[in-house]
Amino acid sequence: MKTLWQHCHVATMAQGNYSIIEDAAIVTSGTLIEWIGPRAELPKADYATTHDLQGAWVTPGLIDCHTHTVFGGNRSGEFEQRLQGVSYAEIAAAGGGIASTVRATRAATEDELFASGHKRLRSLLRDGVTTVEIKSGYGLDLASERKILRVIRRLGAELPVSVRSTCLAAHALPPEYVDRADAYIDHICVEMLPALAAEGLVDAVDAFCEYLAFSPEQVERVFVAAQKLGLPVKLHAEQLSSLHGSSLAARYQALSADHLEFMTEEDAIAMAASGTVAVLLPGAFYFLRETQLPPMDALRKHGVKIAIASDLNPGTSPALSVRLMLNMACTLFRMTPEEALAGATQHAATALGLGDSHGSLEVGKVADFVAWQIDRPADLAYWLGGELDKRVVRHGADVTV
Repeated sequence: MKTLWQHCHVATMAQGNYSIIEDAAIVTSGTLIEWIGPRAELPKADYATTHDLQGAWVTPGLIDCHTHTVFGGNRSGEFEQRLQGVSYAEIAAAGGGIASTVRATRAATEDELFASGHKRLRSLLRDGVTTVEIKSGYGLDLASERKILRVIRRLGAELPVSVRSTCLAAHALPPEYVDRADAYIDHICVEMLPALAAEGLVDAVDAFCEYLAFSPEQVERVFVAAQKLGLPVKLHAEQLSSLHGSSLAARYQALSADHLEFMTEEDAIAMAASGTVAVLLPGAFYFLRETQLPPMDALRKHGVKIAIASDLNPGTSPALSVRLMLNMACTLFRMTPEEALAGATQHAATALGLGDSHGSLEVGKVADFVAWQIDRPADLAYWLGGELDKRVVRHGADVTV
């Protein structure tokens, strides 16, 4: 059964640029794109259904390749405290920070986490997101990490979005392991990862490589354990200091290294050689009032693919709009609207290991796209807030959220 979508302009995002087709048509068959090109060259065929897109600009569905959507509690009070002059160290000493989210997440039921995660994820979907990655990391024990990962799988099953599930047990040191970081890493590698992988709950493994989290040596042990289980790896790296975690990620052919404000040109060279994607997170940069910019010149010079994501989380990036992240990538990181859109489509797909099936509008790829009522593709990074008129298609069918 073939479906025709026509009277539109398409930014295919093939090869990571607009690759525009004016007066275009798209033919889908089931969940895949069967043909795409100028409408004047449309093959003659019997189409089961024809859709008039009324001159819309069509792009691939947006991909949010770094989120922490599932968590308990709320830290807006801490945000208010910081703006009143209370330091993060003081908040943490009083039991706040990530420890408060861990307590709230452990205390929440699976249904409660699903309900709150469902609301946040629907906000992303209303923004044109058709694929999302969600990390665990606010449980920090086997039972709680399992609970989060089960919720992630459930969200993917019950909402019209493709969800990739990442285990981030090496996010922070849980209270049970104070001053015993190596023992906690042993627990992750020997007990947690094998159990969670055996249950089919994990698509990738992540860690936080930072002086206030885990050392490169500890992270490497997690990577080795993940690879023994056949799981790809990712890494939070170089957000607050330079530990060359991104080079470590590159040595293990990581899908991505994320944040990267303090990465060096040497790190960029290593990532380019391995194909590891640089995932930049302008929401966290903005929210923390960071001043150290990611080394954009080095990333471009060495041809590192640059993705953009929301980093949706309760502490440092409570961001519910990928389009807002596109604008921030342009205004804060000096990216072009074309680079930013590639970062939330083709390069984001590569950062999830989905580059062959998602992220651009090409024959044989999944038919995930958005028909936007805009004047030009740059509008997606131009408008601040609000909902743009659009029609979302996932797997070849209209979706409503």
